[in-house]
Amino acid sequence: MKIILASNSPRRKQLFAGLDLPFEVRIIDGIDESYPKDLPAEQVAEAIACSKASFYEPANDEIILTADTTVVIEDTVLGKPANREEAIEMLRMLSGKTHRVITGVCLKSVCKQKNFSVISEVTFKDLLDSEIFYYVDRYKPFDKAGAYGIQEWIGFIGVSKLNGSYFNVMGLPVQRIYEELHAAFI
Repeated sequence: MKIILASNSPRRKQLFAGLDLPFEVRIIDGIDESYPKDLPAEQVAEAIACSKASFYEPANDEIILTADTTVVIEDTVLGKPANREEAIEMLRMLSGKTHRVITGVCLKSVCKQKNFSVISEVTFKDLLDSEIFYYVDRYKPFDKAGAYGIQEWIGFIGVSKLNGSYFNVMGLPVQRIYEELHAAFI
């Protein structure tokens, strides 16, 4: 089976490549990533991943892999910030608190579909405004759910505790994907 990573994320490409499974990237531009506002926060990432998968028609020998990551603080879903001000506000919300990072994954072949979510809990120290401003202005985390990348400076200085998969927080729960591919498809 050929694995098709349906993601434009350089982090997801890097993480999936680490599994040493052959794959190719296939992108369909302009896929709507909206979701019903009454959907429980824990289900949003998986719903978006499944919605993305619905745009792809795998060939007989292909497995399509789609994913979406959300950051959830209390019951608020934080997606990607639209601008500097929104990124600063998100990081202020996360400062000194524990939040959940949820990555929804959909694996789809011609004859079956397997979808699941992986949840990790991340705790930030109390972040100073100067640290938030430095990070946002230097790293411009506008393509990251919750306005941060754990693998970047803010993760080095700000994350005080992690419960769950580090790679899930980066955007792709590779260990679980590997297990699901072998159990359901290979």
